[in-house]
Amino acid sequence: MEKPRKRRASRTNRITLDDVARHVGVSAITVSRALRSPQKVAPALRDQILEAAQTLGYVPNHAASALASARSMNIAVLIPSLTNMLFVDMIGGIEDILNPHGYQILIGTTRYAPEEEERLLRAYLGFTPDGLLITGLDHSAGTWELLRGYNQPIVHLMDMGKDTDSYTVGFSQQEAGATLTRHLLEKGYRRIGFVAVQLDPRTLNRGEGYRQALRDAGCYDPRREIRVPTPSSIGLGAVLLDQMLAQAPDCDAIFFCNDDLAHGALFQCRERGVRVPEDLAIVGFNDLSGSAWTLPPLTTIATPRREVGEEAARILLALLSDNPPQRRHLDLGYRLMARKSA
Repeated sequence: MEKPRKRRASRTNRITLDDVARHVGVSAITVSRALRSPQKVAPALRDQILEAAQTLGYVPNHAASALASARSMNIAVLIPSLTNMLFVDMIGGIEDILNPHGYQILIGTTRYAPEEEERLLRAYLGFTPDGLLITGLDHSAGTWELLRGYNQPIVHLMDMGKDTDSYTVGFSQQEAGATLTRHLLEKGYRRIGFVAVQLDPRTLNRGEGYRQALRDAGCYDPRREIRVPTPSSIGLGAVLLDQMLAQAPDCDAIFFCNDDLAHGALFQCRERGVRVPEDLAIVGFNDLSGSAWTLPPLTTIATPRREVGEEAARILLALLSDNPPQRRHLDLGYRLMARKSA
């Protein structure tokens, strides 16, 4: 007499959807529906299934689900840095919109390096993400080639690209830089310095706005600019304040390209006995969370980074639903935060 076959264990001893279904006494389809679309299952049964899944230690096999549905439920997100609160806030906005729809995000940090962005993009496309959110429009030729060959929705973040067919969400960095510079001119400052670090395209565009505003006013002097590729930090702001005052001691205002630099400059002004704004005005960019509480409160540009993440995610969802928005370029603008440092 043939012995009954024993049920073969999974090679990885992984708990499967079938295991949860047998435990509850329902079909695997019902379990799948309870996990993916819980509103379609009666509350009592749904709670029983969720409790069983937790008790057994069931973890969904997303690779198998992707093969079955042609959807990975992953969205790749490429940003320059996770130490810059600008991008942390933007990621928060993305997650708030995508998570309720069942999407997970794959975050890659490019470190502001085009070659690293290209390497990460090539690697992440191997996970067949359903869509891509990528910072900026300043990509290498190799990255653009990969983007052209990727047949899923793409949205570019933080920059406006009115001369491109790509979907973009952001604001004009150049106009924001000009607005802040014109504010200083309207306050009577004429010898305005500009300090830029990291030198990514968004920072360089702010510098273009600064220069154009000063040229229009007949006040531009290249000796009042400092540009270094070093990553931004509070300590670097203090160092670069000293450097600016050494090379251009007649400055009556300094535009720092990021708030953290401006925070360091304010600290250093107190150490040097420089009164702000009586002796020297200090302004920043991005309106980070502490900028309203510095001494004195920092004049800066508030950027819509969380809103950029939210709106980009909404556009991506619309594209995934074959319901493309009428506008390809969404300009969310910016706000001048006029405070006591200028």
